[in-house]
Amino acid sequence: MKKLLFYTSIISLAIVSFFSCNKDPEIDIDNPDKPTVPEESELIFPKKEMRAVWIATVWGLDWPMEKYDLEVQKRQYITYLDKLKELNMNAVFFQVKGMGDAFYNSPYEPWCKWITGDRGKDPRYDVLAFMIEEAHARDIEFHAWMNPYRIATRTNNATPYPELHRSVKPEWVLSHEKIQIYNPALPEVRQRLADIVKDLITKYDVDGIHFDDYFYPDPSSAGTMVSDKQDYEKYGAEFSSIEDFRRANVDKTIKGVYDAIVATKPEVVFSVSPAANPDYSLKTLYADVSKWCKEGWVDILIPQLYQEIGNSYNDFQTRLNWWSQYNGKALLMVGHALYKFGDGTSPSAFQSTQELDRQFELTKRDKKVVGNAMYSARYLLFNKIEITDKLASIYKNEAVIPFAGRSVAPAPSEAKDIKIENNRLIWNTTGDVKSIVYYFSDLKKEGQVLGMTKDNSMDVKLAGHYCITTMNKDNKESNPSELIEKK
Repeated sequence: MKKLLFYTSIISLAIVSFFSCNKDPEIDIDNPDKPTVPEESELIFPKKEMRAVWIATVWGLDWPMEKYDLEVQKRQYITYLDKLKELNMNAVFFQVKGMGDAFYNSPYEPWCKWITGDRGKDPRYDVLAFMIEEAHARDIEFHAWMNPYRIATRTNNATPYPELHRSVKPEWVLSHEKIQIYNPALPEVRQRLADIVKDLITKYDVDGIHFDDYFYPDPSSAGTMVSDKQDYEKYGAEFSSIEDFRRANVDKTIKGVYDAIVATKPEVVFSVSPAANPDYSLKTLYADVSKWCKEGWVDILIPQLYQEIGNSYNDFQTRLNWWSQYNGKALLMVGHALYKFGDGTSPSAFQSTQELDRQFELTKRDKKVVGNAMYSARYLLFNKIEITDKLASIYKNEAVIPFAGRSVAPAPSEAKDIKIENNRLIWNTTGDVKSIVYYFSDLKKEGQVLGMTKDNSMDVKLAGHYCITTMNKDNKESNPSELIEKK
């Protein structure tokens, strides 16, 4: 994660042993993290990318798919991670709170039903610790995906909602016809949501907290809504309309969560994945996402651009252009509808892998886009119309994950003492870092990431030039080492 150090395309870098210059480097005042290097020394580094997938757990969609045996669940999750590693992907957004529940022992919410089949039942192992450990063992980031407000859903009033957790006061809850949520208007609810996040990041080594696109419910899916007129009369005196009041309530939730993260564990990244249509978010869900980005309350923005290029209502390219203009201080990623490829009910564009190629070409050309996220994990395994094979070809080389948020770990030092002996690249590092080996077959063309390692050596067989950077736990990258050539 963490703020881009090279930023994404052509980056001027000091390669002391290979280039020389006679004038002092200039400092880029607008971009102080950019290496201060002479103009003459230019290498084209590959674009940094977060390559992510969402793993949905509501109704057991991606995991555990109604498999309640402990060992079966573990194998199923590891199968996903091994597939991500095979595809050179580097992040997972795992749903740990989808229905007012938890994938860990929480003082605020019950154990998730979809782990054991029964809401509130202890699964007899630390699910979240296992998942984080397995992801990190494969150098894959783990972002805890939460739905802030939703507690339960039902088809109609004839079905009762489940019993509330003992810590939840009934007056904090709104029970609409088809969805039950925490009341966004209440200060107690906003504090509770911040406390839930604080509890999780204190207990677990997650890389990020992630919110999806559910805020105030959409009346078209919630059925008969409970009026919030009394809330407006009690708390909304400063607002000229109830709509502005609702948006302000969600604003306060987002800022409260962001502030809790910064105060508790600032290296944790906060991301949000809104609906593609900003007007829908603003006027129906009352989520003023562009404001959150402008204010700096969100570190990574991942709009769900799930329609095809040329869609008459939510054209992929049009929405991409809009979000690229209004991402504010947040890094921009793009969410893709992997589930639509090969689905007979989806538009014709999704019956060909060329649509994914075209979408990735657009995101690659957009200098603000620093990653892509696939919804959802099981479709990587299904591989309908060989869409996973297409993704593998797009991700044929490894990628360096960008820096986002706040830096806490010591800055990484440059790799030293670079040499090649018997077709093995060797170097020295200091501190708790991993090394990234870049390979350039032609110094005038874009290089590639040859590999990332905690070791201080790597086999190299190709003729060309190599350099090394180091990266700390925050994903902040050092300046490159000297350039070394293999004949």
